[in-house]
Amino acid sequence: MYKNLLFEVKGNVAIVTINRPDKMNSLNTETLDELKSLFLSIKEDENIYVVIITGSGEKVFVAGADIAELNKLTVISAKEFSEKGHEVFNNIENLGKPVIAAINGYALGGGCELALACHIRLASENAMFGQPEVNLGIIPGYGGTQRLSRLINSGRAAEIILSGKNFDVNEAYRIGLVNKIFSQSELIEKALNLASGIASKGQIAIRHSLKAIRGASEIPLHEGLKYEISLFALTCGTDDFKEGTSAFLDKRKPVFKNK
Repeated sequence: MYKNLLFEVKGNVAIVTINRPDKMNSLNTETLDELKSLFLSIKEDENIYVVIITGSGEKVFVAGADIAELNKLTVISAKEFSEKGHEVFNNIENLGKPVIAAINGYALGGGCELALACHIRLASENAMFGQPEVNLGIIPGYGGTQRLSRLINSGRAAEIILSGKNFDVNEAYRIGLVNKIFSQSELIEKALNLASGIASKGQIAIRHSLKAIRGASEIPLHEGLKYEISLFALTCGTDDFKEGTSAFLDKRKPVFKNK
């Protein structure tokens, strides 16, 4: 169905693989269009609870945008190019379902920005990160200046973006860019274990948790606390809440029906 993506579903977990190995899994317009289409269909699929996104091979997650396309941009076409990337990454971030980045190698430029749009980032021991756009005379155009500054402190984000230097997975872990580091051979297995664990929970609670976490970076604390109260109250009106608390009291495993 897709030229540049691989897609499979295991239980309630979807695995999306950027598959352009001859181009270091770079994000050209065609690939962005395919990602937009795929994530829109995932959003509507009630049987998919969690998504893992990774790159093909063992060296590259996503090396960035397609430089051949970048080279041809004008001021007008560059605006459209950036807007397309923002739309796709915003769709991923606001999917309403957890998205886990399994970063299996180089995540540079647009690749780093794609990882930033995901909710959880796991990485292999050989992963490398960077926002090297200034080396090309441009700035990050797929949300990097905004998401990176919100995820880590603004001074560290400025150093990464302004220096254009790559950094290894240990540094990425130290500054809070990645959650955990695994060997290349176990990365997808660990991502699946995490995804399956999340998929076993009540999905109404998972969705509302994502909304509340998202709100923390967008609204003042006092408004965020009120938002949490309203979402907490909504979850207490669900069948899943009754099942979860009853199962705890009965010392049994809950059976959530997402209602």
